[in-house]
Amino acid sequence: MDFFFVRDWRHRPRFYSAGPLGPLPANFSRSRAIWEKAKEKVTSLNPRILVQEQAFEHGARPGDGPLRILYSGSPDGRSARTRLFLFLQRQRTRHILILAGEALLLPFSGLAMFLPGPNIAFYVLAVLMIIQWQALRGINRILHRDHDLVADPLLGEWEAAVESRDEARFPELLDRLEQVHHLPSPRKLLWK
Repeated sequence: MDFFFVRDWRHRPRFYSAGPLGPLPANFSRSRAIWEKAKEKVTSLNPRILVQEQAFEHGARPGDGPLRILYSGSPDGRSARTRLFLFLQRQRTRHILILAGEALLLPFSGLAMFLPGPNIAFYVLAVLMIIQWQALRGINRILHRDHDLVADPLLGEWEAAVESRDEARFPELLDRLEQVHHLPSPRKLLWK
């Protein structure tokens, strides 16, 4: 599976995989309907974030050889490795802080069980914590895995258009990214 390390239209670094969003690997037989409703609410959130979290989780899966990551080629290989390392470190710190905050909120969402109806707040928070935990575990494994950074000319064109703020070229480049790399919905991932 290929991974992509590229900047979006706001110059923010993003990490994606070509794999589609998959189901969360959790099974609760007792409260299945509530769990499914909570999962539906969480997966309707910002696709940029969810796809990046899924890419982190995919990167944690065992595989043969180094992790293949496509990048724009604008910086040299060593600079790109440094940028990727710093990006992953920042994401790891962010995920740890978010998990700590969610752990503090979890007991309060549990108190909502005394209210009538299902406790959706608890389940939504639980789904978010599972997603964050899987992504954090993936980030840690990606950091300790070998990387094979491959310069991709199409990603280079995208970043050049972003740098020059040439929004007229964005739709055509995003269509080409979707066709060539089979990225799921690159418009949602990299542009408004």
